[in-house]
Amino acid sequence: MDWQTTSEDTVPSAPVTEADERLLRARPPATGAWRDGDAAGHRRFTFLGGFHTESGQHLPVTRLAWESWGELNEARDNAVLILHALTGDSHVRGEAGAGHPTAGWWNPVVGPGAAIDTDRWFVIAPNMLGGCQGSTGPASIAPDGREWASRFPYLTIRDQVAAQVRLADELGIDRWAAVIGGSMGGMHALEWAVMEPERVERLAVLSSPPATTADQLALNFVQLETVRMDPRFAGGEYYDAALGEGPHRGLALARRMALLNYRSPIELNQRFQRSWQSEVSPLGHGGRFAVESYLDFHGNKFTRRFDANSYITVVEAMNSHDIGRDRGGVEEALHTITAKSLVIGIDTDRLFPVDGQQRIARSLPNLIDDEAIVLASDFGHDGFLIETDEVGMHLRRLLAA
Repeated sequence: MDWQTTSEDTVPSAPVTEADERLLRARPPATGAWRDGDAAGHRRFTFLGGFHTESGQHLPVTRLAWESWGELNEARDNAVLILHALTGDSHVRGEAGAGHPTAGWWNPVVGPGAAIDTDRWFVIAPNMLGGCQGSTGPASIAPDGREWASRFPYLTIRDQVAAQVRLADELGIDRWAAVIGGSMGGMHALEWAVMEPERVERLAVLSSPPATTADQLALNFVQLETVRMDPRFAGGEYYDAALGEGPHRGLALARRMALLNYRSPIELNQRFQRSWQSEVSPLGHGGRFAVESYLDFHGNKFTRRFDANSYITVVEAMNSHDIGRDRGGVEEALHTITAKSLVIGIDTDRLFPVDGQQRIARSLPNLIDDEAIVLASDFGHDGFLIETDEVGMHLRRLLAA
C-alpha cells in the first residue's frame, strides 16, 4: 500500500513489500504536524479567541481547522457534524494531495449519493483541539513565537467539545441535524448530546465507550511512557531537531502498540500466519516475520503525519472520558440525551468492547433500535472505518428517522 495516499485505518492489514519499505528510508521530521506555511489543502480555519480549560489553564489564541462538503440550506437545519478518531483529522472525504498526505478516511460513507449524502446534508468535520493537523495544539506557535510544546495545557474531552461548540456558534449553526463520531469521536458525540441536548437532533456513536476503563487507561499509559522515554523527546522540546533526530522511535513504538488493539487476532492470524517477510529466516538468522514488518512499517509511517506532543495531549484527553463524571453516573447522564440515537459496536473490538456500546444503548431514551447494533467483522476496532457498507446502511436509517 502507498503510505502517501492510503490510511492503514481504512483498509485490511496487508503484508509490506520492499517498495513500501523504501518509501520510509528517508529520515523522519521532528514532527509530522501540519505547520503554518504548509499547503492548506481543503482546510478552513476559524479563530475562537481565548480559551479556558476545565483545569483552569488558558490558551490566549485558539483556532480549529475544519473541512466541509455540501451546502448549508436557507433554514440552516441540514448541518451534520462528523468527529474523528484519536489520530484522525478533518479529511473525511477527498483525495490525497497538497496538504493532505492521505485520502479521506470515510470516502465511501460521505459524498454525493452516499449514506451521508452531501447533495442533501452540509457536512462539517473539525480537527480536534490539541491535534496536529491545523487546530491549535502543542506544535502550534504560542504568542511568544515558540511552539507551545510541553507548555500546552491538559485538555479533556469536554474541553474539545467546548471548542467545537464555539466553532458552531461562529458558523451560525444553532442545531445539528446529526452529530456522528467513531472511537474518540464517539466520546465527543456523547458529550455534545449531554452538554448541548437542544442542539443535537440525531446522534450516532460508533465503537466508543461510556467511560475510559482501567484496562484502557493501562494501555494508554504504556504508550505514553514509550513516547516520553525516547531520549529525543527531550521533555517535549524537540521541534528544532534535525531530520531523524526527533522522538520518532518512541512515537512509532506507541503506534505499533496501539495497532495491536485496533485490529483483531482473527485478521492478523489469517493474513500473516507465520509467514516470513523475506527469504531470510527469522529463526536465528536475522529475518523477520511478516507481521513484525507490518507493525514496523506502519509505526514509521505514522511519524510522518503525527506529532509526539499531540499524541500525549489527545491520549490524555481520551483518558478523561467519563460521560457520568459529576453528573450522577453514566446512566443518569445518558438519560438526559434527547436526540434520536444510533449505537454501533464491532464484535471483535478489543479496544472498546461491545459491552460499552450496549451499556450506552440501554440508557438512551430515544434509541432508534431496541439495542446497540453489533456488526460482525474480522477487523476489530477499525471495523467501523472498514465495514462501510453496513455502517452506511445504519447511518442512512438514522438520518431518515
